[in-house]
Amino acid sequence: MKEVIRILLISPDEPGLSVVPHAQILDQLERGLPGEQFVLDRTTQAPFVSPQPPHLVLLQQTFPLGSLESCLTDVSRRWPTVPILGILGEQPGHDNGVLEKILPILRDFVVSPLRHRELALRVRRILAQESQVTRREPDLTRPVRVDSLLGESAIFQAQVEKVPLFAGVDATVLLQGETGTGKEVFARAIHYSSPRKDRAFIPINCAALPDQLFENELFGHAKGAYTSAAHEQGGLVLEAEGGTLFLDEVDALNPSAQAKLLRFVQYREYRPLGCSRTRLANVRIIAASNHDLRQAVIERRFREDLFHRLNVLSLLVPPLRERPEDIPLLANRFLQRLRRPDGQGPRELSDQAMEKLLAYSWPGNVRELESTLQRAVVLCGAAVIQAQDIECSVESSKSQPLNGSLRAVKTSATMDVERAYLVKTLVTFRGNVTHAAKAAGKERRSFQRLLRKYGIDRESFQRDEAGPPGDYPTPLHPLDGHA
Repeated sequence: MKEVIRILLISPDEPGLSVVPHAQILDQLERGLPGEQFVLDRTTQAPFVSPQPPHLVLLQQTFPLGSLESCLTDVSRRWPTVPILGILGEQPGHDNGVLEKILPILRDFVVSPLRHRELALRVRRILAQESQVTRREPDLTRPVRVDSLLGESAIFQAQVEKVPLFAGVDATVLLQGETGTGKEVFARAIHYSSPRKDRAFIPINCAALPDQLFENELFGHAKGAYTSAAHEQGGLVLEAEGGTLFLDEVDALNPSAQAKLLRFVQYREYRPLGCSRTRLANVRIIAASNHDLRQAVIERRFREDLFHRLNVLSLLVPPLRERPEDIPLLANRFLQRLRRPDGQGPRELSDQAMEKLLAYSWPGNVRELESTLQRAVVLCGAAVIQAQDIECSVESSKSQPLNGSLRAVKTSATMDVERAYLVKTLVTFRGNVTHAAKAAGKERRSFQRLLRKYGIDRESFQRDEAGPPGDYPTPLHPLDGHA
């Protein structure tokens, strides 16, 4: 059964004010869409009430152009992916500057009086284009498969599973996580899995924008706005029109910039420097911070109202030390990429080198892991990277900041030792829980509870189910207590 095509016509209540009579529009659609089932709903400039978005909006230019621009922006805000076909009248007395603003919002337009079948042909072309885009869109109910979102740990997959859910809506997203965890990679995954994927993804490093240039870079300026403004210039918001604006390190903005950003995030309204009119942007906003914004709000370093506007949907990217079972997967992927131009050089890691990677806490996270392996590829002349080729300070990975109470520091240090021991034991026995539990002096069930406690997947370490024979390492003290 064919899907019913829903078309929304926005025109005034009084028939005499319409550019094209309603009956003529209906007649052209019936003649131009043979065999198709469609419903033509009609509404005025009043707020739109519709249980589901239409496939196409027909908008008649029957209002003053200023009101028409407002009507267009309302439609774009409510249904950002629905195409709009304008039906324009011949009114040369109107301001051409306003027409220049509304034409980019329209997918297409026709001018009254309509030529034979012109409206129907343009409607058919738009619907055919939308049908092709729909077929190309991925099934958002399936897990997102992005090459850069690499990891099989439970804590990482829990965040990856949010990507298709966030991509299916247009709400603002706040990504938080330490430096180097891959927040921009998640932002791009959300954008390129969404209906906005064919439009621009514009990243902005807020920490790199000078305070005095923030407004100009973001919103642009009109000609003559200041001494050197010889030409009108659109800002990054205009560049991202229809797509996604990624505000990285948003916590670095000063109070003045935060205040200017607040209204834009809330209403998507902005005014270029030197411009007398407010503009409305059709962009999705994704923000990121490598600091705890809630704590920044408590310390009065970040506006609370802006935090709540950004934190509509939230995603916490876990640090690499909390998902050590992903390190082998990431390391092998990086080695495939980091080949020398001559095709020579290391292609794999020795077991001792892998153990060294697993024992390190990676304060720089995935970015530091990639840099470390790139350095090893350059310096190692053999086909296999050995432990001595890995330049990372294992000792520094054990150092912890002495913040908080003695009990908190002791608990944190104990958990780090437990996690490191579990990972090393699983590496030694290649994921075999029976051998690893015996080595730790624990019952198999208690050992498995510890693995669940730290979110460690033993299958990530499996290479030989039987495990190696030989002596077991002496269990560390932290595992002698209760699981």
